[in-house]
Amino acid sequence: MKVERERRYALLLAAKDSEYVKKVYGGYFNVFVATFAEEGERWDLFRVVDGEFPETSELQEYDGFVVSGSPYDAYGNDHWIIKLCFLLQTLDAMEKKVLGICFGHQVLCRALGGRVGKACTGWDIGLRNVKIVKDMSPFSFLDGLDEIPSALSIIECHQDEVWEVPLGAQVIAFSDKTGVEMFTIGGHVLGIQGHPEYTNDILSNLIDRLLNNNSIEIGFAENARFGLQKAEPDRKCWEKICRNFLKGR
Repeated sequence: MKVERERRYALLLAAKDSEYVKKVYGGYFNVFVATFAEEGERWDLFRVVDGEFPETSELQEYDGFVVSGSPYDAYGNDHWIIKLCFLLQTLDAMEKKVLGICFGHQVLCRALGGRVGKACTGWDIGLRNVKIVKDMSPFSFLDGLDEIPSALSIIECHQDEVWEVPLGAQVIAFSDKTGVEMFTIGGHVLGIQGHPEYTNDILSNLIDRLLNNNSIEIGFAENARFGLQKAEPDRKCWEKICRNFLKGR
């Protein structure tokens, strides 16, 4: 009888745990595992923001990697960001599954030859309706949906964006605010500008922190909160897309 190998994934965490997320969820790692992991899998944590990286010799053992969001700029030249770019180039060459979320989406783009920078329209915080590109190439991670929706809502929190995708990349979603909401390369790289893993309470706490450190104005914060009260993100659908992608379904 053939024994299936345990599937193994790694979260490359590019942000420090907020006090709120530590208290309520035990840390961002648990938030990501709850969203993307399935029974019988092993998930490892590498706090890349603190300089923790997997050994090159270990990379082959992983089925996929997730790069989290971050308050840092994906176009910054901090040592850990440069090191992360080199790691992502290696994973791309190995054709390992890599899912980038927010900062992860942007740094993937940068590492693989695209361009990222400040969003010309400023902050995007709250619920955003993301439109799926019509007549795109078929992707297996979308095939698992009952039907490919024309649009999906997702929680966003960013002031940077992808300006230009890498050579060979395909933009598969956009919004009124952001031209590249999702891109993919060769079926093994997927970038999502929004946060499939965020819950409304996590974003609400983040809005409070941004307001307290004067990153955003009070009127802007109130509008973002109001949007969250009116509607819910399509979390189940995003969860399914991300799981299908990571598991190669």
